[in-house]
Amino acid sequence: MPAKIEFERIGVIKTPYTDNAPYQPVENDEGEFKIILGEKYADGLRDLASFRYIYVIYHIDRRERACSMVVSPSWIPGARVGLFASRSPDRPNPIGISIVRIKKIKRREIFTSGLDVFDGTPLLDIKPYVKDLDSKSDANYGWLDDLDSNKEHLLLHIKGIPHDY
Repeated sequence: MPAKIEFERIGVIKTPYTDNAPYQPVENDEGEFKIILGEKYADGLRDLASFRYIYVIYHIDRRERACSMVVSPSWIPGARVGLFASRSPDRPNPIGISIVRIKKIKRREIFTSGLDVFDGTPLLDIKPYVKDLDSKSDANYGWLDDLDSNKEHLLLHIKGIPHDY
């Protein structure tokens, strides 16, 4: 089995974030969010506008920390969970995925709702979000269900939604 796998950047993600980005996409975030595909991939956008949402798969090229198999989510003081039970951006392979709404597509540019990446992030792939395939009605909150804290409050932190309490 080869030790190294290589990917080709197919485009770039443009956001207003240069130093700080939210933990998750914020749909109504302010600023311009768009994906610019390389010219040779432009034909791949055919019929994509018929979907409302897409998966955006990207290379996390500005890792903040080394990868650890046990992490402490910043929004739950004292909690420690396995990396694969978290949504930490510090992964063994720095690949990120976000679900965003398509606002419009113009030539080889996809204008989207808020993305949780830095400006200039390399794009690896795009896939359509299909309601019956990608929405699981029996999904749960995993270890969050076991916390004594107010789950609704924690979800605001996880989603990166500003709030007063």
